[in-house]
Amino acid sequence: MDKIARIDMGAVGGPKITVAGLGEYAGLGGRAMTSLVVAAEVHPLAHPLGAENKLVISPGMLSGTTGSMTGRLSVGCKSPLTGTIKESNAGGQAAQVLARLGYAAVILEGKPAGDDLYKIHISKDGIRVIVDNSLKLLDNYPLIEKLRMEYGDKVAYMSIGSAGERKLLAASIACTDPELRPTRHCGRGGVGAVMGAKRVKAIILDDSGMKMRPPRDPDRYRDANRKFVEGLRKHPVTGEGLPAYGTNVLTNVLNEAGGYPTNNFKTGQFEGGARISGEAQAELEIRRGGSATHGCHRGCVIQCSGIYNDKDGNYVTKQPEYETVWSHGGHCGIDDLDTIARLDYMDDNIGVDTIDMGVAIGVAMDAGLIEFGDREGAIRLMAEVGQGTPLGRILGSGAEITGKVLGVERVPVVKGQALSAYDPRAVQGMGVTYATGTMGADHTLGYAVASNILKVGGDVDPLGTEGQVELSRDLQIATAAIDATGMCLFVAMAIMDQPETSQAMFDMLSSHSGQTMTPDLFSELGKKVLAAERDFNTRAGFTKAHDRLPRFFYTDPLAPHNIPFLVKDEDLDRVFDWER
Repeated sequence: MDKIARIDMGAVGGPKITVAGLGEYAGLGGRAMTSLVVAAEVHPLAHPLGAENKLVISPGMLSGTTGSMTGRLSVGCKSPLTGTIKESNAGGQAAQVLARLGYAAVILEGKPAGDDLYKIHISKDGIRVIVDNSLKLLDNYPLIEKLRMEYGDKVAYMSIGSAGERKLLAASIACTDPELRPTRHCGRGGVGAVMGAKRVKAIILDDSGMKMRPPRDPDRYRDANRKFVEGLRKHPVTGEGLPAYGTNVLTNVLNEAGGYPTNNFKTGQFEGGARISGEAQAELEIRRGGSATHGCHRGCVIQCSGIYNDKDGNYVTKQPEYETVWSHGGHCGIDDLDTIARLDYMDDNIGVDTIDMGVAIGVAMDAGLIEFGDREGAIRLMAEVGQGTPLGRILGSGAEITGKVLGVERVPVVKGQALSAYDPRAVQGMGVTYATGTMGADHTLGYAVASNILKVGGDVDPLGTEGQVELSRDLQIATAAIDATGMCLFVAMAIMDQPETSQAMFDMLSSHSGQTMTPDLFSELGKKVLAAERDFNTRAGFTKAHDRLPRFFYTDPLAPHNIPFLVKDEDLDRVFDWER
């Protein structure tokens, strides 16, 4: 990956394409690329939907190679949902294809003056930006089917549904999986609204005629990748639990731990949890002719996704992830997998983040719009988002906007972004990450559940305060670096427990680039990314006062443990002490 493409959508006379070398961004990929570009080039006070914002699309440092688990894509911008810097991450085929085409980043700049809608075609022959108003307001599944008729099945697609065109703040960007279904989403932060603001409906990535990216030391790279895969396969989480039951294996685990937010964070256990668990979901998928094991991109050895069919054996959606099952399930008091699967399909089709969408519906339930547990009511609310009704636009703008409009006191957001499926009162380390993360509440920024609940990489009491700041800090640093590699975050489970697997990852990075990667250098990469993100946020007006949870987490103890969030403000302010 030796070039960066910039596409000025607002250029005089129509979109202008410029391709140049990497310059100051040499050696970067994934989140390191997106965050450093945004921090350097986007005015921190720019309107997220305006011409000054940029949408940076970047494959990881190892994407496009023969390495396993290297197919994650980063998309970055100033978030319209939070006002902070944002990196949103997805699987699918886009990262691998874009990397093989040689692009370390594609940057969408400016904003068209007219109402035309564009698609972008990228191949070995260059980049074309094409007006195609026939795509207007198509949702993702029919959109991809229409594009396949023109561009075929040997490409990868990125797209936005009607939510992105309407610039709803929870809008996502879909990436197609190996079967060309638009099921892998850069979901968080409203990145789809930024793509919609730039009037780009779809990006077609065609790597025909291109080869895998070769490592500098092929033999060493091959050996390191083999050891890396062995480590993943022998770890109980990445080699057993996730392949068998998917990410939803966590439902029973968190429910038993009392950290499964139920009925808009009122309790930590859901009576219907077992009915929507990963075990129940896998059994149902297999019985209906679907699959409980599936990779979201080629080269995935964990295979934590699946295929969900209806009772007649017809495809409904990809296997709903744990966060989705929770947001549309326990959070809303719904214990029916078919309802959750239908809502997941609607999320993917309309193009909205499943977490913020499910949490927004739960907040609407708390306001009395419909009752907790109302399956058909939840589907009706989702349909309004797809129709673009006034209520649908409110819900599609996320939980914070929904709570403000409907007058709800209990709105579980930080910096405008919804919390996910771990209550911070029962998993205190996650509370630290939610509060202090650079992008609003996001479990993936520092997955403290690993040590708080799963006892991976150590054992930190989830109900106490000791060690939580250090745990979140270390995980936030490591995660920022992993997000730069193009690797799936789940590899951290094996890396944290197995020194040989960690070394294999460093050897993959070293043998590919020709520059030695060590634990210290990896940590410095993570710190560099976080420092850039925090600097952007500071210039955008964010202070330590924004690094806090909503007040109800401090005042309302959570059953069954009956404790509030306990980590003190002064301790939250220590998370990034390494900057000083």
